[in-house]
Formats: sequence, structure tokens, C-alpha cells
Amino acid sequence: MGASDGRAPGVRIGGQRRPERVLHSRAPHVPVRTMKASTRYDTPTLDELPDDIRSQIETVQEKSGFVPNVFLVLARRPDEFRAFFAYHDALMMRAGGLSAAEKEMIVVATSAANDCTYCVIAHGAILRIRAKDSTLADLVAINHRAAPVTPRQRAILDFAVKMARTPEALEEGDYDALAAHAVSPEDIWDIAGITGLFALSNRMAHVTGMVPNDQFYTLGR
Repeated sequence: MGASDGRAPGVRIGGQRRPERVLHSRAPHVPVRTMKASTRYDTPTLDELPDDIRSQIETVQEKSGFVPNVFLVLARRPDEFRAFFAYHDALMMRAGGLSAAEKEMIVVATSAANDCTYCVIAHGAILRIRAKDSTLADLVAINHRAAPVTPRQRAILDFAVKMARTPEALEEGDYDALAAHAVSPEDIWDIAGITGLFALSNRMAHVTGMVPNDQFYTLGR
């Protein structure tokens, strides 16, 4: 049964299949609604999805010219899709002390610490666009401590990466370092929320064998 009734197709687990490209919406010979993501799990077609999720994905496609694979992979569980992207939007679109580029830096640095190829590539592309810098994302992913960021941003990334890898080691000195750069308690909440949400995303990308779309590699270059 399709996902139009709120359920997603059955899962097929086995060895990871050869990566397939998610076809661009402008390819006239391939209907958009039949697109599939490259993953260990079967993913629904757009026609099988609940109306609200299908509309959300089509809006993303209209804006970017393609459908990021994460949308198709997570859409196989509609309730979890809604919850994930609701929290994502609440954090990433919230007005506060962190800029849009700084939020993407957190995603890239912590995803690199978690060895998540999908999130480093996808959010590296978004960071290039947000920061209007074609090389910053690569440098943050490789070693944020050597990247050309401000002292404030370095403190933010130090805290986020430590939280991502050894949260039990956080101590008052880490909070003091943020306070010294006027990073507020609400900003720290945002850092923690973004790091935590993408820790989930990183692990789901690993488990599902999520492959970055080809389009991400050239965005913002």
C-alpha cells in the first residue's frame, strides 16, 4: 500500500545498492513523481505521499531545481518526516544571535566530526550560499580550528563539536568561552539544538546509506 493513507511502503534491507542519481526536474523524459533516492530502504514516490508532504517536497524542488535525497528517504515515515522538518525549521529559521551562515557552520563542523558524508556535502553547499564563500565550507569540514572564521565563530564551533563527540566533557570553561564572545544562553540553546538534531540526521544518513545529490557538489562554487 502507498503512503497516501499516512503509511509508507515496506522496507527492503540488504547490501547497499549502487548509487543512483535523483533525476532533475527538467529532464522531460522522466516524470518527477517517480523519483527515488539512493538508499538501503525503499522510498515512496511523490504520488504515494500524503498531500502535505508532497506539497512540501514540490516546493523545495521548485526553489532548488531538484529534490534533496533526505526528503525522499525520510518521507517513508510521514509522521517522523513532519516532526524532523518542523524542528529543523524552528531551529534554522529562528531569529536570534546566530546568523544563518553560523548555523550552517555548526551543521558542517559537527557532521564532519560524525563522519556524515551526506550532511557535510548538502549543508556545505548551503553554507557556501549563506556565507557567499566558495571555500569556507570545505575548510570548516576539514578542520574548523584552522578555518578562516572569527574568534566568536571558532568558540561556537569548538563548543558544538565537543558537544557532538564528547558532551560529557563539557565544563564551565566552555560556557565561559562563549560568554566572552557575547554568545547568549539562548544562542547556546540553539547551538545545542542544531548539534542534537543533526546528530540524529547524521546517524540516519549512516544507517540508510543516504547518498548526496550530484547537484550539491557545485552549488555556491
